[in-house]
Amino acid sequence: MATEDALPTLPQRPEVARELTDHSLDEKLDEKHDGSIKKEAFDPETFDSVPDRERVVTTGRDVSHYVVDLRDDGDPALTFRSLVLGTVIAGLGAALCQIYIFKPVTVSVSSVFLLLLIYSIGNAWAAFLPKRSLVKGTRFERLGGVIDFINPGPFRIKEHVVATLVASTAAGGATSVNNFAVQRLYYDTNVGALTAIFATFSTLCFGMGLVGILRPLTVYPSEMVYWQSLPQVTVFQALHFNQHDNTKRVRLFWIGFAVMFAYEVIPAYIFPLLNSVSIFCLSSQHASTATRNIFTNIFGGGNANEGLGLLNFSFDWQYLGSHYMALPLTQQANAWIGYALCYIIIAAIYYSNAWDSKNYKMLSTSIFNSNGTVYNQAAVFGSNGVLNETALEEFGLPAMTGSNAWSNFAQNLGIGALIAHVTLFWSGDMVDAIRSFRADNKKQNDDPHFIAMQKYKEAPWYWYFALLVLAFVAGLIVCIKGETSLPWWSFIVSLAVGAFITPFSTILYGRMGTGIATNNLMKMIPGALNPGKPVANLYFSMWSHDVVATSIGLAADLKTGQYTKVPPRVMFLTQLWGCILGAIVNYVVMVSIVDSQREVLLDASGTNVWSGQTIQSLNSQAVTWSLAHQLYSHSGPYVIVPLGLAIGLFPPIVQWLLSKRWPVIKGVKVESVILPIIFNYAQTMSKGITSYVSTGICIGLVSQLWLRQYHPVWYRKYNFILGGAFDGGAQVMIFILSFAVFGASGTERPFPTWAGNPAQGNIDYCNGNGVLSAKK
Repeated sequence: MATEDALPTLPQRPEVARELTDHSLDEKLDEKHDGSIKKEAFDPETFDSVPDRERVVTTGRDVSHYVVDLRDDGDPALTFRSLVLGTVIAGLGAALCQIYIFKPVTVSVSSVFLLLLIYSIGNAWAAFLPKRSLVKGTRFERLGGVIDFINPGPFRIKEHVVATLVASTAAGGATSVNNFAVQRLYYDTNVGALTAIFATFSTLCFGMGLVGILRPLTVYPSEMVYWQSLPQVTVFQALHFNQHDNTKRVRLFWIGFAVMFAYEVIPAYIFPLLNSVSIFCLSSQHASTATRNIFTNIFGGGNANEGLGLLNFSFDWQYLGSHYMALPLTQQANAWIGYALCYIIIAAIYYSNAWDSKNYKMLSTSIFNSNGTVYNQAAVFGSNGVLNETALEEFGLPAMTGSNAWSNFAQNLGIGALIAHVTLFWSGDMVDAIRSFRADNKKQNDDPHFIAMQKYKEAPWYWYFALLVLAFVAGLIVCIKGETSLPWWSFIVSLAVGAFITPFSTILYGRMGTGIATNNLMKMIPGALNPGKPVANLYFSMWSHDVVATSIGLAADLKTGQYTKVPPRVMFLTQLWGCILGAIVNYVVMVSIVDSQREVLLDASGTNVWSGQTIQSLNSQAVTWSLAHQLYSHSGPYVIVPLGLAIGLFPPIVQWLLSKRWPVIKGVKVESVILPIIFNYAQTMSKGITSYVSTGICIGLVSQLWLRQYHPVWYRKYNFILGGAFDGGAQVMIFILSFAVFGASGTERPFPTWAGNPAQGNIDYCNGNGVLSAKK
């Protein structure tokens, strides 16, 4: 396996290979421990004239010194304009986030799309609203302060960052809202507004409090890059720094945005076959039914839960995204190994009929009766979400598809491997990071961006501790008074588990740009603590898994603030306000979609537009784990699933021992094999649309192998900006289509059927629906 660490570094000219920042190239860090910034003249044209000798970016230290600009103009961050823009656009971002929860492939809202929208409005605000000069020397001059407050002049980078982070924090999603969707769909329980507000506030604020306490470990070090945030950071700096020198960057951004905006309507609405092009399926139209069924399972991937999508190519950017252009090659190479295992293992499970897999669809996150029909959980658990033993005897135990059982097992493998890998391979860096943050040792942190931030007052730890206390009190009220069925003591355990896992998950995400699915663990524990209570299981997961997910997103935003020099106290207020706004909008949009698309969301397959896979998965895990004794004990059919947590601990230990004896094997560093990533991706095709994998691998190879290695100047200047432009263009169009034609507003307007948009069957023709044959 080739990794970025194994790639050779191109020769460098001494006067070029200096530790300079990306865009202005006129400042560099004086590497003394006094934290000063030393000015040094440098000619950017000379620098760019030697692209073949440019430093290849491979590590977090490279990113800090070569990719992200160190410049800080000291401009104001928290203004009336930034708060208004952030608040308004937060509604849009949070709405988009919730829409994608109900899509066949769950993707995050592009922060580049949000920052672009804010940039346009902010510049218009600065240009067209009255300025103080308008009243200077007139009898209205006393109003100058008010005008300055409303329009403080040019729209600069820190205002832009604050407004965008308010919006992107809201767009990060209040995952607790998904639990309320489960209750509406499967238990006919419309959670009260007070319960929803307090529960969501508790989850988000506890996650934010943890992030603040863990900053020295998860934000400040150079290696904590948060790679998926780099497109956002580079676009911020390209738009505001050295605009004359960055004309090409800005022009490329707008061209890429416009092209993708215009193009996305084709695969998403007019020509959905482009989302899933399978040569095998297209060539199997006259094959036997048995052959077509096999081809559908192996090569199909255009519809939710259709098949594994092997060698199926997607040309729909909404399901691809810029993360393939941002994630480091080490992460992507490990993911490719996981994909390969996923293809092999899920196919083997199904065709060997393990767990009676052939009684059900190959891919699904629903739960079933033994005869393949959807399990009647309403009769077994009732509207209060508590097990009825008599009904259980009548209807029997629920069953999972083999792919879903494997997914749960692999997730547990990943969690065990995560704890072992971080502890064994990265614990030294963790200890150094904590030591460097001690008051007398801050100078030991040589990250230039951390040093540059020392001029600003830090947000004190007790602010974040106060959030933890408020979150605890709010959650306790919900447990005692709300519709949760979760005992108060179990609520405390859930917070403790979330707090334990958070640093491990955040460190992996910060270093590699990917996280580990912890939701399964957070269902397993309450299954043992609160048997027969699936709703209690949901809420336990909310205060553990959702806290982890929230913490990762907020830590990434804090890193963006460090890169762009937003004062820490401003970041605190920015994130708090964004969390509150996002929770409100997420809840409103969830109610709208669940009410308008209820039948589709309950269907085990869904459509290529809407899918309840995420909600189904949450529910099926809650139900099955609430029957942990019957399903997961030594006599149960899925006993291997909980054992995955312990099993996952051992492979990293063996790997660590090998690395001590043979650090490099055949040119590959042993420590660059990251088993938690491999295990996590080994279950990723167990649900949803899977047609994006082959195209994503190609994008990763072009960006992270070819461009980064052989065209490093182009990569450094344009790679992240182009990816962000594509994300922005695609997601603006998807937002428009969701409400205009996809039915998010209640009325669906499908495009007329034709060969590229078949009326029946799968859109990639893997079921041999006969449409192409009819054309001959």
